[in-house]
Amino acid sequence: MAKLHISPNRATDKTIRAIDRKREQERKKMFTQAKESAEALAIKLVQRLLDREILETTSIKNIQETFENQLKRLSSLEEFELQMKIAPLRTLVPDPNVISLYMTQFIVEDLINHMDIQDIFGEDLDIYRAIDSVLKVLRP
Repeated sequence: MAKLHISPNRATDKTIRAIDRKREQERKKMFTQAKESAEALAIKLVQRLLDREILETTSIKNIQETFENQLKRLSSLEEFELQMKIAPLRTLVPDPNVISLYMTQFIVEDLINHMDIQDIFGEDLDIYRAIDSVLKVLRP
């Protein structure tokens, strides 16, 4: 019987696939947790953004509902749509929280046009840090 030769490339590919599977499982778990606790997270998120003077709004309730809807929507996003949304911010920080990146880009790109938003202050990194300080509880 011939001895099976294990090439280094095969072992590397196997390791990479295992890491990818683990990351995908963690991401799905984070999206599920975000959906389940969307209301509480949205309240904390709006409060944090107001406290750090990043958002100026005329209706806190409407912005909370908007954030809640976005957090619930995450689990139904297609991978391509998610990657396209976070692409401009992907290199903002090392080892970023995907949900924090998504919400940062949502604020910068979409929320700015919301009728209840008066203004958004701060750089992308400031917004990301404020968001991640709330959403870091979702990371495993």
